[in-house]
Amino acid sequence: MAKTRRVLSLSTLFPNTAQPRFGIFVAKSLEALQRDTHWDTAVINPIGLPPLALGRYRALSEAARDTQEFGMTVHRPVFRLLPKVGGRLNPGLITKAVLPLARELHAQQPFDLVDAQFFYPDGPAAMAVARDLGLPFSVKARGADIHYWGARAYGRDALLKTADAAAGVLAVCETLADDMAELGMARDKITVHYTGLDRDLFRPMDHVGLKKRLGESFGIPLAASDTVLVTVGALIERKGQAFVIKALADLPNARLLLVGAGADETSLRGLARQVGVADRVHFLGSIEPALLPPILSAADAMVLPSASEGLANAWIEALACGTPIVITDAGGAREVVTSPAAGVIVARTCRAVREGIDEVTRNPRPPQTVAATVERFSWAANAAALAAHYDAIA
Repeated sequence: MAKTRRVLSLSTLFPNTAQPRFGIFVAKSLEALQRDTHWDTAVINPIGLPPLALGRYRALSEAARDTQEFGMTVHRPVFRLLPKVGGRLNPGLITKAVLPLARELHAQQPFDLVDAQFFYPDGPAAMAVARDLGLPFSVKARGADIHYWGARAYGRDALLKTADAAAGVLAVCETLADDMAELGMARDKITVHYTGLDRDLFRPMDHVGLKKRLGESFGIPLAASDTVLVTVGALIERKGQAFVIKALADLPNARLLLVGAGADETSLRGLARQVGVADRVHFLGSIEPALLPPILSAADAMVLPSASEGLANAWIEALACGTPIVITDAGGAREVVTSPAAGVIVARTCRAVREGIDEVTRNPRPPQTVAATVERFSWAANAAALAAHYDAIA
Protein backbone atom coordinates (compact mmCIF):
# COMPACT_ATOMS: atom_id res chain seq x y z
CA MET A 1 0.00 0.00 0.00
CA ALA A 2 1.24 3.51 -0.83
CA LYS A 3 2.65 5.30 2.20
CA THR A 4 1.38 8.84 2.77
CA ARG A 5 2.05 9.27 6.52
CA ARG A 6 5.01 8.36 8.71
CA VAL A 7 5.24 7.42 12.39
CA LEU A 8 8.22 6.99 14.69
CA SER A 9 7.34 4.27 17.19
CA LEU A 10 9.31 4.07 20.42
CA SER A 11 9.05 0.78 22.29
CA THR A 12 11.15 -0.86 24.98
CA LEU A 13 8.78 -3.81 24.45
CA PHE A 14 9.99 -5.45 21.24
CA PRO A 15 11.52 -8.82 20.32
CA ASN A 16 15.26 -9.20 19.87
CA THR A 17 17.66 -12.10 19.41
CA ALA A 18 18.06 -12.49 23.19
CA GLN A 19 14.31 -12.29 23.88
CA PRO A 20 12.48 -13.46 20.75
CA ARG A 21 8.98 -13.35 22.31
CA PHE A 22 9.43 -10.20 24.38
CA GLY A 23 6.78 -7.75 23.20
CA ILE A 24 5.95 -9.89 20.16
CA PHE A 25 2.45 -8.38 20.20
CA VAL A 26 3.95 -4.91 19.64
CA ALA A 27 5.96 -6.19 16.70
CA LYS A 28 2.94 -7.92 15.14
CA SER A 29 0.78 -4.83 15.53
CA LEU A 30 3.33 -2.53 13.91
CA GLU A 31 4.06 -5.13 11.22
CA ALA A 32 0.37 -5.12 10.27
CA LEU A 33 0.28 -1.32 10.35
CA GLN A 34 3.24 -1.22 7.96
CA ARG A 35 1.84 -3.92 5.69
CA ASP A 36 -1.84 -3.05 5.54
CA THR A 37 -2.15 0.73 5.96
CA HIS A 38 -0.85 4.00 4.53
CA TRP A 39 1.39 4.56 7.57
CA ASP A 40 5.13 4.02 7.13
CA THR A 41 6.74 2.91 10.40
CA ALA A 42 10.21 3.27 11.84
CA VAL A 43 10.87 1.62 15.19
CA ILE A 44 13.28 2.64 17.93
CA ASN A 45 13.67 -0.20 20.43
CA PRO A 46 15.96 1.10 23.21
CA ILE A 47 17.95 -1.62 24.95
CA GLY A 48 18.79 -1.00 28.61
CA LEU A 49 22.20 -2.26 29.75
CA PRO A 50 23.96 -1.84 33.12
CA PRO A 51 27.55 -0.52 33.28
CA LEU A 52 28.80 -4.12 33.16
CA ALA A 53 26.80 -6.29 30.77
CA LEU A 54 27.22 -9.63 32.57
CA GLY A 55 24.99 -12.70 32.81
CA ARG A 56 21.71 -12.29 30.94
CA TYR A 57 22.72 -8.78 29.93
CA ARG A 58 25.56 -10.13 27.78
CA ALA A 59 23.05 -11.60 25.31
CA LEU A 60 21.07 -8.34 25.38
CA SER A 61 24.25 -6.44 24.58
CA GLU A 62 24.76 -8.61 21.52
CA ALA A 63 21.10 -8.05 20.53
CA ALA A 64 21.51 -4.25 20.57
CA ARG A 65 21.92 -3.83 16.82
CA ASP A 66 19.84 -2.37 14.03
CA THR A 67 17.91 -4.82 11.87
CA GLN A 68 15.31 -5.15 9.15
CA GLU A 69 12.51 -7.31 10.54
CA PHE A 70 8.73 -7.43 10.64
CA GLY A 71 8.84 -5.40 7.41
CA MET A 72 10.41 -2.38 9.16
CA THR A 73 13.76 -0.90 10.12
CA VAL A 74 14.32 -1.46 13.84
CA HIS A 75 16.91 0.75 15.54
CA ARG A 76 18.31 -0.40 18.90
CA PRO A 77 20.28 2.31 20.69
CA VAL A 78 21.58 1.47 24.17
CA PHE A 79 20.63 3.42 27.28
CA ARG A 80 22.27 3.09 30.67
CA LEU A 81 20.25 0.90 33.03
CA LEU A 82 20.47 0.73 36.82
CA PRO A 83 18.64 -2.55 37.58
CA LYS A 84 16.00 -2.44 40.36
CA VAL A 85 16.72 1.16 41.36
CA GLY A 86 16.68 3.18 38.16
CA GLY A 87 12.94 3.33 37.45
CA ARG A 88 12.70 7.05 38.14
CA LEU A 89 15.65 7.77 35.81
CA ASN A 90 14.76 5.57 32.85
CA PRO A 91 12.62 8.04 30.85
CA GLY A 92 15.41 10.64 30.90
CA LEU A 93 18.10 8.08 30.09
CA ILE A 94 16.05 6.73 27.18
CA THR A 95 15.45 10.26 25.88
CA LYS A 96 19.17 11.01 26.00
CA ALA A 97 19.96 7.85 24.03
CA VAL A 98 17.12 8.17 21.52
CA LEU A 99 16.89 11.88 20.72
CA PRO A 100 19.98 12.22 18.46
CA LEU A 101 18.79 9.26 16.40
CA ALA A 102 15.23 10.59 16.23
CA ARG A 103 16.50 13.94 14.99
CA GLU A 104 18.62 12.24 12.34
CA LEU A 105 15.76 10.04 11.10
CA HIS A 106 13.36 13.00 11.05
CA ALA A 107 15.85 15.05 8.99
CA GLN A 108 16.22 12.23 6.48
CA GLN A 109 12.50 11.58 6.08
CA PRO A 110 10.12 13.62 8.27
CA PHE A 111 7.65 12.00 10.61
CA ASP A 112 4.05 13.05 11.18
CA LEU A 113 3.70 11.48 14.61
CA VAL A 114 5.65 9.97 17.51
CA ASP A 115 4.19 6.86 19.14
CA ALA A 116 4.93 5.13 22.46
CA GLN A 117 3.90 1.49 22.75
CA PHE A 118 4.20 1.33 26.55
CA PHE A 119 3.18 4.04 28.97
CA TYR A 120 6.25 4.04 31.21
CA PRO A 121 9.12 4.62 30.67
CA ASP A 122 8.39 4.89 26.92
CA GLY A 123 5.64 7.53 27.19
CA PRO A 124 7.61 10.31 28.91
CA ALA A 125 10.54 9.68 26.54
CA ALA A 126 8.23 9.86 23.49
CA MET A 127 6.77 13.07 24.89
CA ALA A 128 10.24 14.63 25.07
CA VAL A 129 11.15 13.47 21.56
CA ALA A 130 7.86 14.72 20.10
CA ARG A 131 8.30 18.09 21.80
CA ASP A 132 11.82 18.41 20.37
CA LEU A 133 10.65 17.50 16.85
CA GLY A 134 7.53 19.66 17.06
CA LEU A 135 5.20 16.71 16.52
CA PRO A 136 2.08 15.28 18.22
CA PHE A 137 2.44 11.97 20.03
CA SER A 138 0.32 8.99 21.01
CA VAL A 139 0.84 6.65 23.96
CA LYS A 140 -0.57 3.19 24.66
CA ALA A 141 -1.28 1.55 28.04
CA ARG A 142 -1.02 -2.22 28.37
CA GLY A 143 -1.62 -2.99 32.05
CA ALA A 144 1.51 -3.38 34.16
CA ASP A 145 2.73 0.04 33.02
CA ILE A 146 -0.34 1.62 34.64
CA HIS A 147 -0.81 -0.62 37.68
CA TYR A 148 2.85 -0.87 38.70
CA TRP A 149 4.07 2.66 38.00
CA GLY A 150 0.78 4.28 38.93
CA ALA A 151 1.22 2.95 42.48
CA ARG A 152 4.38 5.06 42.88
CA ALA A 153 4.09 8.82 43.38
CA TYR A 154 6.75 9.72 40.82
CA GLY A 155 5.35 7.17 38.38
CA ARG A 156 1.79 8.46 38.75
CA ASP A 157 2.96 12.03 38.17
CA ALA A 158 4.82 10.97 35.02
CA LEU A 159 1.83 9.01 33.73
CA LEU A 160 -0.57 11.91 34.23
CA LYS A 161 1.78 14.47 32.65
CA THR A 162 2.28 12.19 29.66
CA ALA A 163 -1.44 11.54 29.20
CA ASP A 164 -2.23 15.24 29.48
CA ALA A 165 0.34 16.19 26.83
CA ALA A 166 -0.49 13.35 24.43
CA ALA A 167 -2.61 14.01 21.36
CA GLY A 168 -4.13 10.57 21.82
CA VAL A 169 -4.15 7.82 24.45
CA LEU A 170 -4.83 4.11 23.89
CA ALA A 171 -5.68 1.27 26.29
CA VAL A 172 -5.86 -2.45 25.56
CA CYS A 173 -9.29 -2.88 27.18
CA GLU A 174 -12.19 -0.99 28.73
CA THR A 175 -11.29 -2.04 32.27
CA LEU A 176 -7.78 -0.64 31.93
CA ALA A 177 -9.19 2.59 30.51
CA ASP A 178 -11.39 2.87 33.61
CA ASP A 179 -8.36 2.25 35.84
CA MET A 180 -6.52 5.03 34.03
CA ALA A 181 -9.43 7.38 34.62
CA GLU A 182 -9.40 6.52 38.34
CA LEU A 183 -5.73 7.44 38.34
CA GLY A 184 -6.66 10.89 37.07
CA MET A 185 -6.55 10.69 33.28
CA ALA A 186 -9.38 12.10 31.16
CA ARG A 187 -11.56 9.08 30.31
CA ASP A 188 -12.95 10.70 27.15
CA LYS A 189 -9.42 11.00 25.80
CA ILE A 190 -8.76 7.25 26.02
CA THR A 191 -9.53 4.99 23.05
CA VAL A 192 -9.73 1.22 23.55
CA HIS A 193 -7.48 -0.60 21.09
CA TYR A 194 -7.80 -4.38 21.33
CA THR A 195 -4.95 -6.71 20.56
CA GLY A 196 -4.70 -8.70 17.35
CA LEU A 197 -4.20 -12.33 16.44
CA ASP A 198 -2.36 -14.28 13.75
CA ARG A 199 -5.36 -16.26 12.56
CA ASP A 200 -3.29 -18.42 10.19
CA LEU A 201 -1.13 -19.56 13.08
CA PHE A 202 -3.55 -19.71 16.01
CA ARG A 203 -6.41 -22.04 15.09
CA PRO A 204 -7.73 -25.38 16.35
CA MET A 205 -5.53 -28.29 15.32
CA ASP A 206 -6.65 -31.89 14.92
CA HIS A 207 -6.67 -33.45 18.39
CA VAL A 208 -6.23 -37.05 17.17
CA GLY A 209 -2.79 -38.10 18.35
CA LEU A 210 -1.82 -34.51 19.16
CA LYS A 211 -1.03 -35.16 22.83
CA LYS A 212 1.19 -38.10 21.90
CA ARG A 213 3.08 -36.08 19.29
CA LEU A 214 3.47 -33.19 21.70
CA GLY A 215 4.83 -35.49 24.40
CA GLU A 216 7.33 -36.98 21.97
CA SER A 217 8.50 -33.53 20.85
CA PHE A 218 9.22 -32.34 24.39
CA GLY A 219 10.14 -35.64 26.00
CA ILE A 220 7.04 -35.68 28.22
CA PRO A 221 5.19 -38.95 28.96
CA LEU A 222 1.77 -37.69 27.85
CA ALA A 223 -1.00 -40.28 27.69
CA ALA A 224 -4.21 -39.74 25.76
CA SER A 225 -6.13 -39.93 29.05
CA ASP A 226 -4.04 -37.21 30.75
CA THR A 227 -5.61 -33.85 31.45
CA VAL A 228 -3.19 -31.36 29.94
CA LEU A 229 -3.05 -27.88 31.42
CA VAL A 230 -0.90 -25.10 30.00
CA THR A 231 0.08 -21.76 31.46
CA VAL A 232 1.59 -19.19 29.10
CA GLY A 233 3.39 -16.22 30.60
CA ALA A 234 6.56 -14.98 32.21
CA LEU A 235 7.52 -16.95 35.31
CA ILE A 236 6.83 -14.14 37.75
CA GLU A 237 4.60 -13.95 40.84
CA ARG A 238 2.01 -11.75 39.11
CA LYS A 239 1.14 -14.49 36.61
CA GLY A 240 0.21 -16.94 39.40
CA GLN A 241 1.79 -20.21 38.26
CA ALA A 242 2.16 -21.18 41.93
CA PHE A 243 -1.64 -21.45 42.29
CA VAL A 244 -1.80 -23.90 39.38
CA ILE A 245 1.06 -26.00 40.74
CA LYS A 246 -0.64 -26.26 44.14
CA ALA A 247 -3.97 -27.12 42.50
CA LEU A 248 -2.24 -29.94 40.61
CA ALA A 249 -1.83 -31.84 43.89
CA ASP A 250 -5.59 -32.52 43.84
CA LEU A 251 -5.69 -33.34 40.11
CA PRO A 252 -3.86 -36.68 39.93
CA ASN A 253 -4.44 -37.21 36.20
CA ALA A 254 -3.29 -33.75 35.16
CA ARG A 255 0.02 -32.49 33.81
CA LEU A 256 1.03 -28.83 33.68
CA LEU A 257 3.08 -27.34 30.86
CA LEU A 258 4.64 -23.99 31.76
CA VAL A 259 5.51 -21.90 28.72
CA GLY A 260 7.72 -18.93 29.54
CA ALA A 261 10.85 -17.95 31.41
CA GLY A 262 11.47 -15.71 34.36
CA ALA A 263 12.94 -15.04 37.77
CA ASP A 264 10.56 -17.39 39.61
CA GLU A 265 11.57 -20.60 37.83
CA THR A 266 13.75 -21.86 40.67
CA SER A 267 11.10 -21.20 43.33
CA LEU A 268 8.38 -22.76 41.18
CA ARG A 269 10.47 -25.91 40.71
CA GLY A 270 10.96 -26.04 44.46
CA LEU A 271 7.22 -25.63 45.04
CA ALA A 272 6.46 -28.48 42.64
CA ARG A 273 8.79 -30.74 44.63
CA GLN A 274 7.32 -29.56 47.92
CA VAL A 275 3.72 -30.44 46.96
CA GLY A 276 4.76 -33.71 45.31
CA VAL A 277 3.98 -32.90 41.68
CA ALA A 278 7.45 -32.28 40.24
CA ASP A 279 7.05 -35.22 37.84
CA ARG A 280 3.89 -33.64 36.43
CA VAL A 281 5.09 -30.04 36.03
CA HIS A 282 7.05 -29.45 32.83
CA PHE A 283 9.04 -26.26 32.19
CA LEU A 284 9.16 -25.64 28.45
CA GLY A 285 10.86 -22.24 28.61
CA SER A 286 10.46 -19.57 25.95
CA ILE A 287 9.43 -21.12 22.67
CA GLU A 288 9.04 -19.97 19.09
CA PRO A 289 5.54 -18.68 18.22
CA ALA A 290 5.03 -21.46 15.69
CA LEU A 291 5.35 -24.08 18.45
CA LEU A 292 2.65 -22.56 20.63
CA PRO A 293 -0.51 -23.51 18.63
CA PRO A 294 0.05 -27.30 18.92
CA ILE A 295 0.68 -26.94 22.64
CA LEU A 296 -2.47 -24.88 23.13
CA SER A 297 -4.55 -27.12 20.86
CA ALA A 298 -3.45 -30.24 22.75
CA ALA A 299 -4.32 -28.71 26.14
CA ASP A 300 -7.63 -29.20 27.88
CA ALA A 301 -7.38 -25.73 29.45
CA MET A 302 -5.09 -22.72 29.53
CA VAL A 303 -4.85 -21.58 33.15
CA LEU A 304 -3.53 -18.13 34.05
CA PRO A 305 -4.45 -16.81 37.54
CA SER A 306 -2.87 -13.36 37.14
CA ALA A 307 -2.92 -10.73 39.85
CA SER A 308 -3.22 -8.03 37.18
CA GLU A 309 -3.39 -7.83 33.40
CA GLY A 310 -4.39 -5.54 30.63
CA LEU A 311 -5.78 -7.93 28.07
CA ALA A 312 -3.44 -10.92 27.83
CA ASN A 313 -2.56 -12.14 24.35
CA ALA A 314 -2.26 -15.62 25.86
CA TRP A 315 -6.02 -15.60 26.54
CA ILE A 316 -6.85 -14.79 22.93
CA GLU A 317 -4.32 -17.22 21.45
CA ALA A 318 -5.59 -20.11 23.60
CA LEU A 319 -9.21 -19.48 22.68
CA ALA A 320 -8.32 -19.19 19.00
CA CYS A 321 -6.80 -22.68 19.25
CA GLY A 322 -10.09 -23.97 20.63
CA THR A 323 -8.84 -24.23 24.22
CA PRO A 324 -10.99 -22.76 27.03
CA ILE A 325 -9.36 -20.60 29.66
CA VAL A 326 -9.41 -20.51 33.45
CA ILE A 327 -8.43 -16.99 34.48
CA THR A 328 -8.88 -14.51 37.30
CA ASP A 329 -10.96 -11.34 37.14
CA ALA A 330 -7.99 -9.24 36.02
CA GLY A 331 -7.97 -6.47 33.45
CA GLY A 332 -10.17 -7.21 30.46
CA ALA A 333 -11.10 -10.76 31.54
CA ARG A 334 -14.84 -10.03 31.35
CA GLU A 335 -14.37 -8.55 27.88
CA VAL A 336 -12.99 -11.91 26.71
CA VAL A 337 -14.91 -14.51 28.73
CA THR A 338 -18.30 -13.38 27.46
CA SER A 339 -19.90 -16.84 27.30
CA PRO A 340 -19.42 -20.25 28.96
CA ALA A 341 -17.78 -21.49 25.74
CA ALA A 342 -14.72 -19.35 26.50
CA GLY A 343 -14.13 -20.82 29.96
CA VAL A 344 -14.46 -19.47 33.49
CA ILE A 345 -13.31 -16.58 35.65
CA VAL A 346 -12.27 -17.64 39.16
CA ALA A 347 -10.96 -16.16 42.38
CA ARG A 348 -7.20 -16.10 42.85
CA THR A 349 -7.05 -19.02 45.31
CA CYS A 350 -5.85 -22.59 44.89
CA ARG A 351 -9.32 -23.96 45.57
CA ALA A 352 -11.01 -21.68 43.05
CA VAL A 353 -8.38 -22.44 40.40
CA ARG A 354 -8.82 -26.19 40.98
CA GLU A 355 -12.61 -25.93 40.79
CA GLY A 356 -12.34 -23.86 37.62
CA ILE A 357 -10.12 -26.50 36.03
CA ASP A 358 -12.60 -29.20 37.06
CA GLU A 359 -15.51 -27.28 35.57
CA VAL A 360 -13.79 -26.72 32.24
CA THR A 361 -12.23 -30.17 31.81
CA ARG A 362 -15.34 -32.12 32.86
CA ASN A 363 -17.48 -30.25 30.34
CA PRO A 364 -15.44 -30.17 27.12
CA ARG A 365 -16.37 -27.54 24.55
CA PRO A 366 -16.07 -28.19 20.79
CA PRO A 367 -12.85 -26.44 19.70
CA GLN A 368 -14.57 -24.54 16.89
CA THR A 369 -17.16 -23.22 19.34
CA VAL A 370 -14.39 -21.98 21.64
CA ALA A 371 -12.50 -20.42 18.73
CA ALA A 372 -15.61 -18.56 17.62
CA THR A 373 -15.52 -16.50 20.84
CA VAL A 374 -12.51 -14.52 19.53
CA GLU A 375 -13.57 -14.09 15.91
CA ARG A 376 -13.30 -10.31 16.20
CA PHE A 377 -9.56 -10.35 16.91
CA SER A 378 -7.08 -10.05 14.05
CA TRP A 379 -3.94 -8.07 13.31
CA ALA A 380 -5.65 -6.58 10.26
CA ALA A 381 -8.41 -5.15 12.46
CA ASN A 382 -5.83 -4.00 15.00
CA ALA A 383 -3.83 -2.18 12.30
CA ALA A 384 -6.91 -0.53 10.78
CA ALA A 385 -7.95 0.79 14.19
CA LEU A 386 -4.44 2.03 14.94
CA ALA A 387 -4.21 3.80 11.58
CA ALA A 388 -7.58 5.47 12.19
CA HIS A 389 -6.39 6.63 15.63
CA TYR A 390 -3.21 8.09 14.14
CA ASP A 391 -5.17 9.81 11.35
CA ALA A 392 -7.38 11.51 13.93
CA ILE A 393 -4.52 13.07 15.87
CA ALA A 394 -1.71 13.75 13.36
